[in-house]
Amino acid sequence: MSARIIDGSAIAAAVRSEIKAEVERLKAEHGVIPGLATVLIGDDPASATYVRNKRRACAEVGIQSFGYELPATISQDELLQLLSELSARCDVHGILVQLPLPSHIDARRVVEAIPIQKDVDGFHPANLGLLGVKGAHVPFAPCTPQGCVELLERSGVQIGGRRAVVLGRSTIVGLPTALMLLARDATVTICHSKTPNIAQVTRSADILVAAIGRPRFVTADMVKPDAVVIDVGINRLADPSDPRGFRLVGDVDFDEVREVASAITPVPGGVGPMTIAMLLRNTLRAALNQLTAAC
Repeated sequence: MSARIIDGSAIAAAVRSEIKAEVERLKAEHGVIPGLATVLIGDDPASATYVRNKRRACAEVGIQSFGYELPATISQDELLQLLSELSARCDVHGILVQLPLPSHIDARRVVEAIPIQKDVDGFHPANLGLLGVKGAHVPFAPCTPQGCVELLERSGVQIGGRRAVVLGRSTIVGLPTALMLLARDATVTICHSKTPNIAQVTRSADILVAAIGRPRFVTADMVKPDAVVIDVGINRLADPSDPRGFRLVGDVDFDEVREVASAITPVPGGVGPMTIAMLLRNTLRAALNQLTAAC
């Protein structure tokens, strides 16, 4: 029997509806409109699309967005100066710098220049570090890992007491996802390029999160029967039959694995929509937090 499809698009729509209602309440009761500043450097088409989608999503839920499109030649000092100015603005509750950055800019310095209370991407080292502290208040979890966990929870998947395997150890997805699952009492293993016998490890997983960046890497023989599979990957494969000349596939061989798993996310329409929904929710939370703190 084929796996149940975890519909990220539908769940994200429900989350956005909740956010919109809360944004309207915040405006009516406190006169505050959450504001997100997006900073795009250079003319990478994929990055431009991501930022455009984020700004469109902001408009749909009533969040203000302030767009800054900068040339690839901008200096690091100029970028840091802009971030300093945005950090001081009371109408900007969240700051997002679209990655990747040009090679002459130190991404770590840029991330660390965003105040933790406005780090709605959740990339600041302090935010990441707090994910690993049991019982700690984490201002903002990274959006994609947060989206993965939200999909599991809203789909009624038990996390506590289950064995979870995360494929990938990046600080953007793999590591924070593992920490968030651990905080919910899963027993977690992280696999990466140096892990021997990966298939043997993945077959032990009740929950398998694939964030390895390799198209269709996870095949049916790597999945435990009735496991829940969350596919974070977004890979372009050439396809002359598609009007775009390509199609999107995940890190999981969807057609194979859905015959083994109990539940699975599709690509597209799985984790992707949730990432943007979590960004909106983080921005709303940043605005709510500011109500009780100095700007």
